Amino acid sequence: MGTRIQRLFDLTGQTALVTGGSRGLGLQMAEALGDAGARIVLTSRKAADLEEAAAHLVARGIDATWIAADAADPEQVGPVAAEAMKRLGRIDILINNAGATWGAPAEDYPLAAWDKVMNLNIRSLFLYAQAVAKASMIPNRHGRIINVASIAGLGGSMDVKFIAYGTSKGAVVNFTRTLAAEWGVYGINVNAVAPGFFPSKMTRGVLQELGVDKLAAGAPLKRIGDDDDLKGAALLFASAAGKHITGQILAVDGGVSSVHGG
Repeated sequence: MGTRIQRLFDLTGQTALVTGGSRGLGLQMAEALGDAGARIVLTSRKAADLEEAAAHLVARGIDATWIAADAADPEQVGPVAAEAMKRLGRIDILINNAGATWGAPAEDYPLAAWDKVMNLNIRSLFLYAQAVAKASMIPNRHGRIINVASIAGLGGSMDVKFIAYGTSKGAVVNFTRTLAAEWGVYGINVNAVAPGFFPSKMTRGVLQELGVDKLAAGAPLKRIGDDDDLKGAALLFASAAGKHITGQILAVDGGVSSVHGG
């Protein structure tokens, strides 16, 4: 990148580990970081999806590899961080994107489903942040952690029965703020994006039930998210352009949270 302002967003020489990076929002953010010059390691559960995602990034001219692992399994987090360190030398940026949901009325919500959502949506974020910070960010006195929250974590919703998802994403919000306060002394910036509705495998059922038009009608901008809408926020938080920003939650939702609370 040439001009002074462009150099603030340049990630040449930087490295990133992206959880839940094989598709959807994780892959979108990996594209943004890779297009800005970062070397990328993707991780998620399914090797076939990861192989396809990494090939997609490589075709864009991005240095990208992958590691298959289950973020919900605490025994797998440390080895992923160690292998990423081996490949990259250091981890400058961690995108904590792995997540899941489960729909059921709160009064009948299964405990196993609650634990599944909580373990992936908040415990794995803590474990990855801890592992990456200890291995690289704290010793190097530099790091950027980007957590993926949701506008579901900014306010309750009567429209869908996702008690564990909303609770877990609310936890991501305060996890982000608390970790930013504690780790600022190490030069680690911790922020979160809070997406509104984006088409993805997770949201496919809602999209089929309600349709794009109805979902878009609830947003002041009258649209839902697309394949580029998280890239600017991710690059801001990951780059020198955001070096004085930490502990912040940025809603990327077409304005939904501004009119429905949050």
